[in-house]
Amino acid sequence: MLTWLKQLANGGNADETNVSTLGVRKLVRHDVDPVVLWVPVLLIFFGLVMVYSASVALPSGSKFESYSPYHFFGRHLLSITIALVASVFAFRLPTRTWEKLAPLLFVGTLLLLIMVLIPHVGRVVGGSRRWLPLGVMNLQPSEVMKLASALYAASYCVRKQHDITDFGKGFVPMAVVMGLTGALLLLEPDLGAFMVVVAIAMAVVFLGGVNYKVFAGIVVSLLAAFSMIIWLSPWRRARLFAYLDPWQEDNAQGSAYQLTQSLIAFGRGELFGVGLGNSVQKMHYLPEAHTDFILAVIGEEFGMLGVWAVILAFTVLVRRIFAIGREAMAFDRTFQALATQGLGVWFGVQGFINMGVNMGVLPTKGLTLPFVSYGGSAVLMNCLAIAFVLRVDYENRQLMRGEKV
Repeated sequence: MLTWLKQLANGGNADETNVSTLGVRKLVRHDVDPVVLWVPVLLIFFGLVMVYSASVALPSGSKFESYSPYHFFGRHLLSITIALVASVFAFRLPTRTWEKLAPLLFVGTLLLLIMVLIPHVGRVVGGSRRWLPLGVMNLQPSEVMKLASALYAASYCVRKQHDITDFGKGFVPMAVVMGLTGALLLLEPDLGAFMVVVAIAMAVVFLGGVNYKVFAGIVVSLLAAFSMIIWLSPWRRARLFAYLDPWQEDNAQGSAYQLTQSLIAFGRGELFGVGLGNSVQKMHYLPEAHTDFILAVIGEEFGMLGVWAVILAFTVLVRRIFAIGREAMAFDRTFQALATQGLGVWFGVQGFINMGVNMGVLPTKGLTLPFVSYGGSAVLMNCLAIAFVLRVDYENRQLMRGEKV
């Protein structure tokens, strides 16, 4: 297949009736993949509508009584505008530049994770210190780390490609760096972000060629460490056991309150939903309805069909991102391939965890739904990640046309 692609790029004769020929000609007709471009755009603007629907009633309660009904809608619209403008500029950066900047971006993000823990510097919300106030928006370094970890892990695999199968030279340095990152995230605390960052880094290292026996040992060690974190944290342990039996009276009024209200929302939505704007659970019953539990509002207002549409959108998007990564690898562009697939893991894992939490399949983790939930840092990093993937795809298509990258 790669030989044939090179022949086509160099102007060689190809069978006009060949199905693969027709597929590649259709592929190079566009500058970027339309699926990776338009699915996130549609999710973002659908999310804007749902953020408004889920938050419009919040000012009627005491906590947000000084807010306008359009407060969260306006702030989210501003965040989307900033994110889209930033992604346009990010798309113009060649991936070689991304590769050179990856270590600096990672170190800079580590410094931000340290800064957010400094009293009177990091902003505390709900008992967690996760935000740096920047005036127009609050920056959440853990969101930046998700992008930085994918790029850094890919860069590391390229730089250590001859040692990546060696446990001491290849894996241990990466494990130490990710351990430091995890420790900073747990100090916020942000267990959800820790899980996603570890999943991204481990996936990239695995795809980069780490020995499968070493990788299996690492997975077992991580599971043991995760179990220890849960066991040594009484509030996390209470949340886990509450998730296993959410309808028990004490759980339903305590640690599992969000989950039970979310399940009620899905139940009310049934197949077709109660209609846009008609959710009852968002009326101060379901906490964080516009952030972590926005899928429950979607389920209530658009029913099971609406939820399946969101799941399908993420499935198609992640599949196309991985396909672009494979195309990059076919041209021996290892950094581009690994970073792209790492970003695909990010969207897939975080989307799966958020949906699982909303539906009661997983314990509550405090993770937003990518592209859809309210959050300036999240939507900014999501858009920058998509800009990188589109740039990789753009350069792949240039190579297919026989052009220089």
